Amino acid sequence: MKLVVLGSPGAGKGTYTQELVKRLNLVHISTGEIFRHLAQEGNPLGLKVKEKYLSQGKLVPDDVVISLVKERLSNNDCEAGFILDGFPRTLEQAEALQNIVKIDTVLLFKADDDVIISRISGRMTCQDCGRIYHMKNMNPKQEGVCDICGGEVLIRSDDNEEAVRDRLRIYREKTAPLINYYRKKGLLSELLINEDFGTHGEMIIARIMKVLGIN
Repeated sequence: MKLVVLGSPGAGKGTYTQELVKRLNLVHISTGEIFRHLAQEGNPLGLKVKEKYLSQGKLVPDDVVISLVKERLSNNDCEAGFILDGFPRTLEQAEALQNIVKIDTVLLFKADDDVIISRISGRMTCQDCGRIYHMKNMNPKQEGVCDICGGEVLIRSDDNEEAVRDRLRIYREKTAPLINYYRKKGLLSELLINEDFGTHGEMIIARIMKVLGIN
């Protein structure tokens, strides 16, 4: 199964993707994580991308991202299935992806704005691997330490209501054409998820599995 996941900031895309990767034994391909790893290794491209784009919340140029994803998808571990997270972000990237591999389904995770703001205001992120936690219902086992990689878990400085509303506005402007692109191709499946994963996790996963045609 070859999937693309889309979702506004705070809609829970990261959490649901992590669950799908575990349950369906898929490869998780996140462009953000790939660039972070490159930066940690001292790779010049990774350091440049982190400083010039990621740290400022800007999009990485299409040609750089497309080349990176094309190379990653050529690896043998992707043959059995994968989830693309954070790519594509633009129509140019979507069209390039169509020429690289056939996608089975595009999952669009949505939530109401008030729900998103509530979620993000308590969100915490691992500074090394990018795993998402939440102060209310998904704390790391050890305070401030990531369960997965042991990295430092912090609240982002821009996770406040004003910044979140601005990020939602930008997301909708940038992503609307992409949503329409996949809807016209008959690949888009929309999921409105206002429940907290910590309380309704199995119900939400069951809903996603049904959309994917998995019992």
